[in-house]
Amino acid sequence: MSAPAATPTGIKYKRIILKLSGEVLRGDGVDPIDAAVLKRMCEQVKEIHDMGVEVAVVIGGGNIFRGLQGAERGVDRTTGDYMGMLATVINGLAIMDCLEHMGVSVRVQTAIPMEQVAEPFIRRRAVRHLEKNRVVIFVAGTGNPYFSTDTTAALRANEISADIILKATKVDGIYDKDPKKHADAVKYESVTFLEALRQQLKVMDATAFSLCNDNNKPILVFDLADPHAIRLAVEGKKIGTLVHS
Repeated sequence: MSAPAATPTGIKYKRIILKLSGEVLRGDGVDPIDAAVLKRMCEQVKEIHDMGVEVAVVIGGGNIFRGLQGAERGVDRTTGDYMGMLATVINGLAIMDCLEHMGVSVRVQTAIPMEQVAEPFIRRRAVRHLEKNRVVIFVAGTGNPYFSTDTTAALRANEISADIILKATKVDGIYDKDPKKHADAVKYESVTFLEALRQQLKVMDATAFSLCNDNNKPILVFDLADPHAIRLAVEGKKIGTLVHS
């Protein structure tokens, strides 16, 4: 597999995995996908795409259905996880449609075969799309129950040789405790994988975190609220919290 091309001037990370939770698309309303929120998010993706960054997106499905929530309602965990995977497909198609209306070339790749909806995930094809300046959206998780979309992001990042995982959240980084509950919470500008493990900082779930730790794949956790947050991240500006080896 070919490595990413030379990084354009002013950009620190040439090939990225952008990890988005499904909840990001909900906004403050009751609709699973808020059109205004979706547009603002896609504008940020277009901004870095136009700068020459190779962008792959992993989207969650929690705004529509989450497997663990299903289990609480009596749905079998495996069935619930598959339902959650299908929710990520809906979100991925929404992002694709929005980006295409902005003139961005997009491909959706799914871990669960559905030929009329999306391409199957094929690593070499995904890399080729990125090299051809197409945004690639990975949906349906890993295709297996009991694995989160955080794990999907970690797995795909290693498979396509991404420079970093950008984890967009509603919090501006990683804190030693919940900043919404504790006024004295301290934010980390950077933290090593070992320190995050030692302090039990909830960066990603255990499987995803182990994949990143074992393969020295850095993670940047940041707040998506800033309209240029993703650009600042790929430029290497001080934003969020960097987790590194």
